[in-house]
Amino acid sequence: MGGYLRAGRFRTEGAVFVLSMALCLPTQAIAGGVQTLETVEIVDSKDSLVGAADTATEGTVLKEQLESRPIYRVGELLENMPGLIVTQHSGEGKANQYYLRGFNLDHGTDIAITVDDMPVNMRTHGHGQGYSDLNFLIPELLGGMQYRKGTYYAEEGDFATAGAVHMSYVDRLDKDLMEVGGGSFGYGRGFAAQSLPLGRGTLLTAAEIYHLDGPWTHPDDYRKVNGVVRYSEGTDANGWSATAMAYAGRWNASNQAPERAIADGQLSYWGTEDPSDGGFTERYSLSGKFGRTDGNSRLKVSAYLIASRLELYNNFTFFLYDPVHGDQFHQHDGRLIAGGKASYSLAGRIAGRDTETTVGTDLRNDDIHLGLYQTWNRQYLSTDRADDVTERSIGLYVENRTQWFDKLRTVAGLREDMIWGADHADNFRNGGTSAGYKLSPKGSLVLGPWAATELYLSAGMGIHSNDVRATTTTVEPTTTASLVQGPAGQPLNRFPLLERASGEEVGIRTAPLPHLQTSLALFRLMIASEQVFAGDAGDTEPSAKSVRQGVEFSNFYTPFPGVIIDADAAVTQARFHGSDDGKYIAGSPRLVLGAGLALNDLGDWSAGIQYRMFGPRPLTDDNSIRSPATSIVNVRVGYKLSGQLALRLDIDNLLDAKAQDISYAYASRLKTEPLSLVGTGVEDVHVHPAEPLGFRLSLIGRF
Repeated sequence: MGGYLRAGRFRTEGAVFVLSMALCLPTQAIAGGVQTLETVEIVDSKDSLVGAADTATEGTVLKEQLESRPIYRVGELLENMPGLIVTQHSGEGKANQYYLRGFNLDHGTDIAITVDDMPVNMRTHGHGQGYSDLNFLIPELLGGMQYRKGTYYAEEGDFATAGAVHMSYVDRLDKDLMEVGGGSFGYGRGFAAQSLPLGRGTLLTAAEIYHLDGPWTHPDDYRKVNGVVRYSEGTDANGWSATAMAYAGRWNASNQAPERAIADGQLSYWGTEDPSDGGFTERYSLSGKFGRTDGNSRLKVSAYLIASRLELYNNFTFFLYDPVHGDQFHQHDGRLIAGGKASYSLAGRIAGRDTETTVGTDLRNDDIHLGLYQTWNRQYLSTDRADDVTERSIGLYVENRTQWFDKLRTVAGLREDMIWGADHADNFRNGGTSAGYKLSPKGSLVLGPWAATELYLSAGMGIHSNDVRATTTTVEPTTTASLVQGPAGQPLNRFPLLERASGEEVGIRTAPLPHLQTSLALFRLMIASEQVFAGDAGDTEPSAKSVRQGVEFSNFYTPFPGVIIDADAAVTQARFHGSDDGKYIAGSPRLVLGAGLALNDLGDWSAGIQYRMFGPRPLTDDNSIRSPATSIVNVRVGYKLSGQLALRLDIDNLLDAKAQDISYAYASRLKTEPLSLVGTGVEDVHVHPAEPLGFRLSLIGRF
């Protein structure tokens, strides 16, 4: 096939825009590494895709990989991105916690996540900037996942500082699906999906019900329902689709507990100080995509409308500030999001060189209603702050790919991000308007290939956005919990809406053996300031300039048909520069390891095993307190009962490791501790344990 891009039944590490067979999307031809928009048939890959990728740290995960990975929660599917860790520190209905490239990304501050071109990140959110809840995701409908790391891609805008993950649903199923399952800790799931011809296209419908208690003394009692209806005609390159999604979830939450209470027996290892913590959330969306490919040009357009709501009750400090009612607070976030994106690509030859230029835009408008309230047992006590926020953004970009010589090609892009915000706060001193504008050059230089090896030099600028309230607030808003930051009415500084991020990367990709793909990258990532709006307190926590630098090593091997082996390692140093306090960034893991083995062609049997480890993290900026490493092994075994029925057994935490999903160091006060500690508390490590050994057995039908 010469210079043609080849795709296969498995992920090709680093091949951005390589689209899976399961998605029924045509690939695009590559002339010397430059896309010429010519449709070709997808075949089983027997060679490396060296010659297709723009950087050493981008890639595509195909449907077969997603299906073979054993997971405890749906968000862990993102761990197919090498170096990414997904955890949870609260009830299962809450957004996950993410770690990547030395970032404790909280619930999504610097990783952009989309599903079917719809943003998952919620900006200016009641619980934290970038809040990304993936519980509406149905794994069986995923056709693939594309990921990128760094600030080098013109198409990527807000939240994509550390990386970006893009997932898509399939338009049709090979067979209708049914699943009924149950297992440890109150696990239960029912799922059904069907696709059928309708008119000139295909109608896809799916529904899911789910329940999980977890190992907690006070059960999570997490209940969720999911539904999807999708109609499509044609293909991604020449066709369109329209999709409706609906999701609702309700749960209790066993939040992190202080180690001193576990050590002296006040709380069990699976206990919680405030059993009334928990929440409710719902998400509804309508979206559409359109594509047309004509000769050497391609047009892609998508649009979406999302309505979401979150009611969240948390108590992390127990009786530190209010010795009578406790410190529980209620965060409300309700919003309507409208937006879309469009791009136009034109390929050809200029001065005898193969070249392709893409121009694109993305637009988004958030109409947001926010509230922070003090509560007791989920009952209202007082209002800390209430805000009605409007946030609008436009991103414009242009990107050019040119093959200058046989062993030299470039990718050069320029992106302009413009964001406007307006806050109508209950306290007029905390309201106002703000705006941010950033022009970001991005690009890569690619040398090779020589002996199935290619070298990448990448650099670019990006943006880190702040909560609109951080840009308008001038006085401390809290009332009942005023001791969190200071007396109510205390002056506060405003912060810019956009902070500058920049990154550099040197990488190599090679295929030293047939069916083995290896990449190595050295990176450096800088953010001017990581201002974080603390939704728990209603104000902003400033920080100094941060620098992260590290090395990432990824391997993907398919020695035989149906056998997939992957192994990844990432080592990162994360430091503050110019800080008056310590230089360490709390929660940033230095070492992340991942390895997996999938056996998909064992007659009636199939199996998969996955190992993940994220190393010790500093919990304070002086590194005086550190967390232990966390290592988990999960296993999946499948057996075909017949041509239509199969059994699947998932074993979570196979080695029953007593590990921490997450840990924090801060002050709290238990109800039994002296009143003299009100306002100061006891400095302690607060942990949320990883779930113990558990089993899930499912009956799966394909009709």
